[in-house]
Amino acid sequence: MAATMSPFSARRRILAIAHHLRAPPTGSSFALRDTQHHEQPATTSSASPAPVRVCVTGAAGQIAYTLLFSIASGHVFGPNQPVALQLLDIPQGAEAMNGVAMELQDCALPLLAEVIQTTNPLVAFKDVDYAILLGAMPRREGMQRKDLLRANVGIFKEQGEALDRVAKKSVKVVVVGNPANTNALICAHYAPSIPSRQFTALTRLDENRAKAQLASRAGVAVENVKNVCIWGNHSNTQFPDVAHGYIVASDREVPVADYVGDKAYLEGEFIKTVAMRGAAIIAARKLSSAMSAAKAVADHVRDWHQGTPDGEFVSMAVISDGNMYGVPPGLVYSFPVVIDKKGKYRIVPGLDVSPFARAKLDATTAELQEEKREALDHIAHQVAAVPAVTAKPATQGTQAAAPAQGSSVSTN
Repeated sequence: MAATMSPFSARRRILAIAHHLRAPPTGSSFALRDTQHHEQPATTSSASPAPVRVCVTGAAGQIAYTLLFSIASGHVFGPNQPVALQLLDIPQGAEAMNGVAMELQDCALPLLAEVIQTTNPLVAFKDVDYAILLGAMPRREGMQRKDLLRANVGIFKEQGEALDRVAKKSVKVVVVGNPANTNALICAHYAPSIPSRQFTALTRLDENRAKAQLASRAGVAVENVKNVCIWGNHSNTQFPDVAHGYIVASDREVPVADYVGDKAYLEGEFIKTVAMRGAAIIAARKLSSAMSAAKAVADHVRDWHQGTPDGEFVSMAVISDGNMYGVPPGLVYSFPVVIDKKGKYRIVPGLDVSPFARAKLDATTAELQEEKREALDHIAHQVAAVPAVTAKPATQGTQAAAPAQGSSVSTN
């Protein structure tokens, strides 16, 4: 019977072969590397950066399924930045969330430092740098908007209070669950120790939809469509604005309106198509947007972390305080923004607003003001669907029992 080789002996044999293959030709002055070098501590010129901690709620849902890989693979925070994922869902989604975590492990991603799964927001938000709030109560058949707002006041009250208690005060929050703008406002209201400008809502999906429609209409690559922005609410009152956009063609920057050459289309069918795209997707696939929503979240967070390209702006729904476009303060409103390399955004100043655009901005403002009034009314009367978080913070990495209601995937 042939003798079996121990793992230790096999390892020595492999090292010896590798050493032989590295050996220089006879007479070379090249110094041989120490065969035991692999056992010495590695030295590098600089320490590896600490992981960026990212909480994703609704982690068992469709958007998260696509988004989590983008985050963990380096697409969002860069190819050299480790990430730690802290996943949150409702207890009914815990088993599916565990399956998502297993798949992340099986991806063998070098940048993925840690995955925490929990149903407790005090665990999920502990020390996070980014909180991506995908989960919200979806609008069901027969529900009125006020019913949806009432349910989401409870959800985002709980999450805001948890962020206030355990997240870093520098945390950056993006709300995706609808109604996203007002949900972000509620969340910020219940996290008073975190600056309100760090709460945002997703309108990058609408911007991406607008750019894709224009690229198709103009017959150009979508990456050549620049500075198209979304004003206002993530709803059918949003205003996709091309007035400051341009298309790169033959090394020239051509205004979108000139390149497309169809004012009636740009002020009619185009706006309606973008605003109603989510409903069209639901009608076609019987499910809400997931892949495109995940891509938009990744774009939003990547630019917030790494900055926008020089000369370009993007759409983010941010707190309206101090804007110069006549939008009342105290709303989460989508504006064109630029972001520096340190992750600080500012609303682009001085853009011309035509009478047509002014009417659109005022219409979406009115809707957001009404949503805010309804939400504040629910808050004042304490009719939130979910009680405030009262559990003590659990040890990081444990599966806590306190439920985080409302992690259902939103519609977009």
